Amino acid sequence: MRQENNKWQKRADRGGFGVPNEYDHYVVSKPAPLLEWLLENVKSSSKTKIKQILQGRGIRVDGKTITKFDYPLRPGMKIAVSKSKKNQETFKSKYLKIVYEDRYLVVVEKQIGILSMAAGHSSLNVKTVLDDYFHKTRQNCQAHVVHRLDRDTSGLMIYAKDKQTELALEDDWHHNVYDRRYVALVSGEMEEDEGTVANWLKDNKAYITYSSDTDNGGKYAVTHYHTLQRSTDYSLVEFKLETGRKNQIRVHTADMGHPVCGDIKYGNGDDPCHRLCLHAYVLCFYHPVTHQPMEFETPIPSEFRRALKS
Repeated sequence: MRQENNKWQKRADRGGFGVPNEYDHYVVSKPAPLLEWLLENVKSSSKTKIKQILQGRGIRVDGKTITKFDYPLRPGMKIAVSKSKKNQETFKSKYLKIVYEDRYLVVVEKQIGILSMAAGHSSLNVKTVLDDYFHKTRQNCQAHVVHRLDRDTSGLMIYAKDKQTELALEDDWHHNVYDRRYVALVSGEMEEDEGTVANWLKDNKAYITYSSDTDNGGKYAVTHYHTLQRSTDYSLVEFKLETGRKNQIRVHTADMGHPVCGDIKYGNGDDPCHRLCLHAYVLCFYHPVTHQPMEFETPIPSEFRRALKS
């Protein structure tokens, strides 16, 4: 296989693929497994470095991060190869992992037990951890919150690195974020394979969110669900939100009679994993600068599946 010389780069403000100067870009001309193709065509890096970049989530195929060595490539696919994984390699935190980073934004996988941003007297939050990382790596930026996850919900989140990027994401959030899915371990055996829950959600004076089938002055909320796996004690369910209301999945699963396991606030006491069993595992959005699709998926927490088998 000859080396492909059709490497291409475009300015981000002209709608180019990826972020300039941080990735090298190629277009596939012949079918091949990903690693084989990289070794043949990315001559600027050694075999060891290419494998490290691949394992370190530094390879994107048509905008999607790929880590499988044997991922099948087809002619016309666009490949982005990170020039450096230095920032991700120097970041270490037990509370979050950097999944993707460029000059405009960062995508992280948040663990349970940490807030998305500061609240009250709590100092432990993702924004503070990222700001400290940006300072240590001499990046002249701060983390800007564009959406939130509850303290005890794990999963994927986006943080902007500047106000302009934050506003670009927030201004048309439902268009920019075109796929956002959660997975939860819920109590009991789900009766339905799929369905939709829709009602109004409103907080009471004790800040407990409650639902109503009629307009109670709250916010209308729509949750679609799909049962992935079930046992007599628990079910693994995927959720896709049309709306992003406070505690939406937790309230709607309780409405269904199958609350999220480990939910102290809305649950029934089932706690097989000793945590809130809710995880944001798919996040897909259009990059606010390049306008290219960015697609991320994290594994379903292993403890969720173990509970189904116990």
